[in-house]
Amino acid sequence: MSPPGTTPTSLRFLLLQVRKPDDPMKDHERLAFSRALGIETDRCSTADLLTESLSTTHLATADVVLLGGSGDYSAAGEGPWLDRALDALRELVASRQPTFASCWGFQAMARAMGGTVVNNLDTAEVGTHQLFVTTAGRNDPLFGSLGQSFLAQMGHEDCVSVLPENATLLAFSQRNTHQAYRINDAPIYCTQFHPELTRADLHLRVEAYPQYIERIAGIPANEFITTLEETPGARSLLRRFVETVFAG
Repeated sequence: MSPPGTTPTSLRFLLLQVRKPDDPMKDHERLAFSRALGIETDRCSTADLLTESLSTTHLATADVVLLGGSGDYSAAGEGPWLDRALDALRELVASRQPTFASCWGFQAMARAMGGTVVNNLDTAEVGTHQLFVTTAGRNDPLFGSLGQSFLAQMGHEDCVSVLPENATLLAFSQRNTHQAYRINDAPIYCTQFHPELTRADLHLRVEAYPQYIERIAGIPANEFITTLEETPGARSLLRRFVETVFAG
């Protein structure tokens, strides 16, 4: 563990991924997290939860663990790989490993800790959406800086219908009651939205997965792109997370 007052550029990050080898967003995800954190990509190593188990070596060489989206894989599903992944997330909580999880990571962490994840097109979201900060969020060291509402980039069909008992809700949207939470007894934050993505990043993401626009937005792709906005508040969360966890 790095000493208090550490800056992102001196930390080691581990991005746990759930993506096919030929997924065009595999490398882009690492780049997006690195840019949002203000670090060089060589400070962020990766591990594949589809084929690897999280080891003590992984954790010994990482100050912060990151999780993002998943492309074609669902946290509401079943399978040996998912069982291993959920065990890995429980280990992160048990060891109090500083962790920031978005999208699939948000859903998987909730399920790992006893919450419920479901696939529901009625609560699916894609694009730039307005989120609202809860009372607990307004008193939170990360979310308290966002005011009563903020914009964030989205792209999901699964949702967390029931939060784990040891989680505090920090944000919600018009379609989803659960958009962000923290684990109460560990330095772990989880967001359904993507704080690592800019407007241009989300544009690339939906071009790689055009089915999101077709199934969720219900408008032509060229019209959808014009609705995207920048999300500086959400994007500030990753650096604030590091500053808060490693504050002196």
